[in-house]
Amino acid sequence: MKRFHVHTFVADLQTSIDFYAQLFGVAPTRVEADYAKWMLDDPRLNFAISTRGGGQLGVNHLGLQVDSEEELSELRSRADQLQPLDEGETSCCYARSAKYWLTDPQGVAWEQFRTLHDIPTFGGAEPIRQAAPACCVPGTPAAPKSSCC
Repeated sequence: MKRFHVHTFVADLQTSIDFYAQLFGVAPTRVEADYAKWMLDDPRLNFAISTRGGGQLGVNHLGLQVDSEEELSELRSRADQLQPLDEGETSCCYARSAKYWLTDPQGVAWEQFRTLHDIPTFGGAEPIRQAAPACCVPGTPAAPKSSCC
C-alpha cells in the first residue's frame, strides 16, 4: 500500500516537533538531533522534518513510499516516460532505500521509494554534526543535488 511522503526543512526542530505532534495528535516515530519523522496511518503519511535545509525553509520534496518491490516497479513503469533519476539502493536520512526521483513541470521534486531498513546515522555517513551538508535536496534528473533521502 502506498503512503504519501512530505519532507520539510525547519529552523527549530523542537518547536516544529511540538507543533506537528499537536497537529497530528501523536509524537514522532523517530527523533534524532536534526530530524523527526511521523509514520501516520490516518492519513497514511510519512511526514519528515529536518534542520538540514541549507537555509531554505519549507517543503523540500514530496513522494510516494511503497511497501514492496512490486509496487515500486509498478510506479517506475508509469514514470519511465517522465525521465526519472534512478538511484537504486542508497542511504539517506536515517534509512536505506531503493528509490528514484522525478521533477514535475513546476520544478517540485518527487521521490518514489521503498524503505529497506533503518540506519543509525544520517545518510549512512559519520555521526551527526550540525554543520553537515543538507540532505534530501534532490535536483532535476539532469542535475541531481544529492543522492540522499
